[in-house]
Amino acid sequence: MSATTAAGDPRAESIPPLEDGQRLSRAEFEPRYHAMPKNVKAELIRGIVYMASPARFDLHARPDSRSTVWPGTYAGGRPGLDFAAHATVRLRPDTEPQPDAVLFIQPEHGGSVVISDDDYIENSPDLIVEFAASSASIDLGAKFDAYADAGVREYVVWRTLDGAIDWFILREGAFVPLVPGADGIIRSATFPGLWLGVAAALQRDMAASLATLQQGLQSPEHARFVAELAARRTS
Repeated sequence: MSATTAAGDPRAESIPPLEDGQRLSRAEFEPRYHAMPKNVKAELIRGIVYMASPARFDLHARPDSRSTVWPGTYAGGRPGLDFAAHATVRLRPDTEPQPDAVLFIQPEHGGSVVISDDDYIENSPDLIVEFAASSASIDLGAKFDAYADAGVREYVVWRTLDGAIDWFILREGAFVPLVPGADGIIRSATFPGLWLGVAAALQRDMAASLATLQQGLQSPEHARFVAELAARRTS
């Protein structure tokens, strides 16, 4: 969700502004967010409002824009999958984040996500990607717990300042690390064929990252997954 009401709009004057650290329900959060200026980004995590800082180029904007190509390429042209960047997600009544990227199985192919009548993602995406300046970020704090509690199946945090990528998978209600193989590649358990070469990603080598992904897309397990998705399709 992005704030859309122009400054000076009388509707905005009658709605209290959002403030960092406020405790709100989702029903209280949404109209206040809509009334904020367009350049404001805010999230509601477990009933607490988090106002985003300006995005720095090298630590967030550039890796974000390049690396969302990776899950987007995986989803592209594959019936049953969908991908979005910076989309509002209505996870719970007290939690409404705006992740850097989400990847999910479409509902008509057995996924739990639905698109609301007012065009928002509802329920838990299967995979969420966030870009964090460091390990001290909210992404490995409040969001980490909120995403696990909501049932997000896999969660990727790229810590740009620390030069590290953390990939977690939900096991018995808690996130545990999904570690690279001996070849340095992390392989998604939820999305067969979604492979990430950690070294290439950290070096921001897009060509090498996409080459590794193409290997995953050509794997037998990915072919089986695509066939399973097609078989799950409902009317």
